[in-house]
Amino acid sequence: MKDVAARAGVGLKTVSRVVNGEAGVTPDTERRVQEAIDALGFRRNDSARVLRKGRTATVGLILEDLADPFYGPLNRAVEEVARAHGALLINGSSAEDPDRERELALALCARRVDGLIVIPAGEDHRYLEPEIRAGVATVFVDRPAGRIDADVVLSDSFGGARHGVAHLIAGGHRRIGFIGDHPRIHTATERLRGYRAAMADAGLPVAGSWVSLGSTAPGRVAAAARSMLAGPDAVSAVFAGNNRVTVTLVRVLADRENARGRERRGEGEYPVALVGFDDFELADLLRPGVTVVDQDPAALGRVATDRLFQRLAGADLPPARIELPTRLIPRGSGELPPAGG
Repeated sequence: MKDVAARAGVGLKTVSRVVNGEAGVTPDTERRVQEAIDALGFRRNDSARVLRKGRTATVGLILEDLADPFYGPLNRAVEEVARAHGALLINGSSAEDPDRERELALALCARRVDGLIVIPAGEDHRYLEPEIRAGVATVFVDRPAGRIDADVVLSDSFGGARHGVAHLIAGGHRRIGFIGDHPRIHTATERLRGYRAAMADAGLPVAGSWVSLGSTAPGRVAAAARSMLAGPDAVSAVFAGNNRVTVTLVRVLADRENARGRERRGEGEYPVALVGFDDFELADLLRPGVTVVDQDPAALGRVATDRLFQRLAGADLPPARIELPTRLIPRGSGELPPAGG
């Protein structure tokens, strides 16, 4: 900075103002400083800046799986808000492993990030209490923290699933299956709870064979679906607990219809109806289009990051649970009537 100041014929404070985008510098002076910066190859020393100000202008984001399309818009929204506040985003994936989540979170804290946004993989987040007390602002997204009080931004999984299943019931379905994620995951249990509530609202029983929770691996989901679609208690509709389950179900149902198409379909028979939680790419281009309960991952990211920067600005706020609404998008698959309907 001294070399830049000497070359431009200004003081150190003026160079600092130009580098940090502060007001109070004339256009001509700013031009001379910028020319000196370019000529000398000056770069701001962020390590020295951290020592002086105690802030790194970095935010950590821990996702479940960077390859999951749900997290793309969420990640981008977090990055955009962080950038608007002059902060850099560092992210990583827990791969749904609580130990990996803890390792990543503490590694980011060791690098003195100003804040953390976490999609939880574990059920006990007391390991973050010392970091939060030390000033690391922390907000959880999609699922609440375990065993600590902290900000969390969620979609209305219970209400969205209840609405989606009620939509199938309103279309005449009485035997509706549910296939979801691992029962230890908050969103999976909330969506199952919404399914059960909708069935209870309509006075409909739920057979044990109509509910399946577990891995979202295609093989597991396909086996669960084929089991539900067979036998005297076969379902006429399925509610899928997330987009990965829905995609597998689309394939299973398409294979089933192709096989049945080679046979003579009885009068009044229809394909199995499907409603999925989470939208996914090309869902509207399939035939029929896939009816979904849509949540807004970008809104989750924006709201969570806004909350984080409120805390970093010194806002004295109690931990909040912020729940965002979902919306049903009917496209055809969820409007298919039951056999004989």
